[in-house]
Amino acid sequence: MGELRRVLGVRGATVVGLGAMLGTGVFAAWTPATAYAGSALMLALVIAAVIAALNAIATGSLARALPESGGAYAYGRAYLHRGAGIVAGYAFVIGKVASAGAAALTIGAYAWPGQERLVGLVAVALALALDLRGIVKSVRVTAVLVAFVLGVLGIFAASCVSSFVAREPATPVSIEGPASPLAVLAAAGILFVAFAGYARVTVLGEEVRDPARTIPRAMIASFAVVIVVYTVIAVVVLIALVAGAELTSAPLEGIAQAFGSASVAVIVRIGAVVAAGGVLLSLIAGVGRTLFAMGRGGDAPRALASVSARTGVPARAELLAGALAAAVVLIGGIGFALALSAATILAYYAVAHLAVIARATRGAPRAPWALGLTSAFGLIGCLAVIAALLLVLWPRVG
Repeated sequence: MGELRRVLGVRGATVVGLGAMLGTGVFAAWTPATAYAGSALMLALVIAAVIAALNAIATGSLARALPESGGAYAYGRAYLHRGAGIVAGYAFVIGKVASAGAAALTIGAYAWPGQERLVGLVAVALALALDLRGIVKSVRVTAVLVAFVLGVLGIFAASCVSSFVAREPATPVSIEGPASPLAVLAAAGILFVAFAGYARVTVLGEEVRDPARTIPRAMIASFAVVIVVYTVIAVVVLIALVAGAELTSAPLEGIAQAFGSASVAVIVRIGAVVAAGGVLLSLIAGVGRTLFAMGRGGDAPRALASVSARTGVPARAELLAGALAAAVVLIGGIGFALALSAATILAYYAVAHLAVIARATRGAPRAPWALGLTSAFGLIGCLAVIAALLLVLWPRVG
């Protein structure tokens, strides 16, 4: 079977996480999340962040103990049962393929409204072509995308805040409260999709130098940056709602039009396309590595375990990942894709928490009881949000 090359350091691995998070969610998640959470948007964001942090602790500890490609797929197989690993692997594949489809459709919605599917298919093809060139090349591209997106979000926030300060005081608009605690949890699920990429580096475990040191540091760094960015954007969104803004399917562009300027709105539109492109690039790479690991483990066709001698990339697995993402673009909608992604990725992390609990109860090295307790809370959080998504959101998406 093929072996992957360890070429990523802390900075490269952090870029992978940032590229996965600073994308579709930060530009598109606020409208559906606010529709369910209302005035409790910040509470939903906090819940999503806490669950993401608990997931990060679990996957980080497992990545140090078992630095292999595949993430929770490998952890489930090693510490629970082969069946648990298979569930995690396919949950990851389904969830991230759905996210890739949502990212591609978002690119289409911003770049050429009315031709979302056509543009989305082109975007998938371009991302796949870049990923097939090798992980170092794709990380370099992602680094440029991350820097650009952070700049766009900074311009957006600064422009809107200065507009809020300069505007004449107006009668505040009351924001409706959440329909129920379940609605807040469903909104947290939507926002969780925006956080879900922080652990992408664990899927690239065999391409990271000194994984026991690199993976946890990269996860913490990328998560910290995104927490700050999302909090700032959430505050801007809430202030805009109080000021009378109506959120559209492109919420940040609409807010920029109302409280920033036409030029800032154009910058935001470009930023959304670039950000979703960065996410798409990272998602196809991550799904490909998981399919590679599953093929090597005998839980997917073994042909997927081959590695290109020239680029060190699992090319067949990458091609399948791209084909699956294209299928989502053809048959799904953004709402459906985001709901499917949230539910299945949380199921993936539930397996990771169970693996941590299993290690802790067996007294494995570097698996103290406190870590098992943390994962117990993480498991409860994952299952609660999955239930909320199924009960509140799923019947209405499309």
